[in-house]
Amino acid sequence: MLLIVGRIGKPHGIRGEVTVEVRTDEPDVRFAPGSVLRTEPGATPPTAQPNRVLRTEPGATPPTSVAGPGVPFRVPAELVIESARWHQGRLLVAFEGVLDRDVAEALRGTLVGVESSEIAAPEDPEEFNDHQLVGLSVVTPSGERLGEVARIDHAPSSDLLVLRRPEGRTALIPFVKAIVPEVDLAGGRVVVDPPGGLLDL
Repeated sequence: MLLIVGRIGKPHGIRGEVTVEVRTDEPDVRFAPGSVLRTEPGATPPTAQPNRVLRTEPGATPPTSVAGPGVPFRVPAELVIESARWHQGRLLVAFEGVLDRDVAEALRGTLVGVESSEIAAPEDPEEFNDHQLVGLSVVTPSGERLGEVARIDHAPSSDLLVLRRPEGRTALIPFVKAIVPEVDLAGGRVVVDPPGGLLDL
């Protein structure tokens, strides 16, 4: 499973650097020089989405582009980071082999990521990578099946499990201990004790 860690934006300068819309909470690790990122064509919603979620207490095929007039350019399956730096709050990245603005422009909109198998599990037992939770069954403490985790939304107030209900609707469940008392990765399930009306919102 490919975990998206960034989306390549517009070129910066004339030497091949690009801006990157960061979608990971570990940019210094994912964009370290020498790191290899896999590419995926297309664009996803622009909101940055970290790939890790912490259960808390309440409150707490590559595209073909054109690099310059008449010069075909195919986005490679992998990009190797040559350098990365922060500039005015934006991450600027130089990839190996991308030496000018035209080629950098051809990369615009490309998603970059890493395979979930390459991501180490968090050391904190109450912290989880998003991909560990997606697809898990969601059940009540009594064992009633409520649906499955479709994705994780990272909201300012708390992380949210997006529950896909059997009838096709979705519900948002705050990822806090009071509502999500148990995450059983080995058993493939999340135990949810929702307050009345939460699943009807």
